[in-house]
Amino acid sequence: MEVRARAPGKIILAGEHAVVHGSAAVAASIGLYTSVSVRLSSPNDNDDTLTLHLMDVDLEFSWPIGRIKEMLPDSVNNDASSPATCCEETTKFILTALKDFKIPDAKIGIASGVIAFLWLYTSILGNKAAKVIVSSELPLGAGLGSSAAFCVSLSGALLALSDSVQVDFDQEGWVSFGEKDQQLANRWAFEGEKIIHGKPSGIDNTVSIFGNMIKFKSGVLTCIKSNMTLKMLITNTKVGRNTKALVAGVSERKNRHPDAMTSVFTAVEFISNEFASIIQSTSCSDDEVVEKEHRIRELMEMNQGLLQCMGVSHASIETVLQTTCKYQLTSKLTGAGGGGCVLTLLPALLSATVIDKVIRELEQCGFQCLIAEIGGNGLECRFDGRS
Repeated sequence: MEVRARAPGKIILAGEHAVVHGSAAVAASIGLYTSVSVRLSSPNDNDDTLTLHLMDVDLEFSWPIGRIKEMLPDSVNNDASSPATCCEETTKFILTALKDFKIPDAKIGIASGVIAFLWLYTSILGNKAAKVIVSSELPLGAGLGSSAAFCVSLSGALLALSDSVQVDFDQEGWVSFGEKDQQLANRWAFEGEKIIHGKPSGIDNTVSIFGNMIKFKSGVLTCIKSNMTLKMLITNTKVGRNTKALVAGVSERKNRHPDAMTSVFTAVEFISNEFASIIQSTSCSDDEVVEKEHRIRELMEMNQGLLQCMGVSHASIETVLQTTCKYQLTSKLTGAGGGGCVLTLLPALLSATVIDKVIRELEQCGFQCLIAEIGGNGLECRFDGRS
């Protein structure tokens, strides 16, 4: 039996960094997915191994089921309907066992993802032989929620093969979970994110599960339904950034200039709230769509200026801003800043010729360009037959 699941990445449309200081922020799913295929071995396969193939980094891991039982003797006693946390001792034990695979230094960050895979797999499906294949349209480590999309799609595929969720696989094509099952998959995905990131906010996996958009403030997440189509050019500067250091830098700046920075965070709050209001309002004519896009462009421009006030821009980000500005397009960084990715709003009436010119110029700078619709579906599964 084989099940495939896919889950989208995410972007921050407004409010990054300020959200740490109590302001609202708006996040959205993007039409770029991580996909997981899980094929359980049948008795006729005569295969007693669990194999994980990470296609995008060209790595494959394979464990005899007997070895899995040695590494995780207690995880199979977990109830798939009750997500469990992987303890630190278990994490260290699995990490030690992964040294047998000699992961290249350039890909050592993959190890935490493999630990999350083993924990989620054995906790939900137990010690069953299978072949798992992972592929993604999301660049790794670029602030687009690639790890959350991995944990969400993996959790979805595994739960679909368990008896813990109800999925109607008689439907053709991609099928969404019901709300109760989405919540269960979200809780499992969050356990995977904790293995990878330590103390994640839960925002990335929640956006990936439910799709569309989410407004969040002071730990409270509210799902938002967009009533307009937004398309963004996402430019990956390929400049790595230290999120923890950037967050700390904003806090230090606030300590030095408390009144000024409080005003900055308050302004961001208004921008996030107005952004959420605009995308939820309905449009009846092309003129109304154009007007809403113009307002969003202004909000993005203001948000980017405030992020510069916080000190989280970067030369690579400024290059993207200057390049897109030449074509009368508006851009802002998304996520932690200091590199990472930049969003550029692509108006509905913008010609393909202009888009091609912008992309060509950005790619000449060594950047990676992706186009995605904003606020699409979340976790989806499909049944690919029986073996």
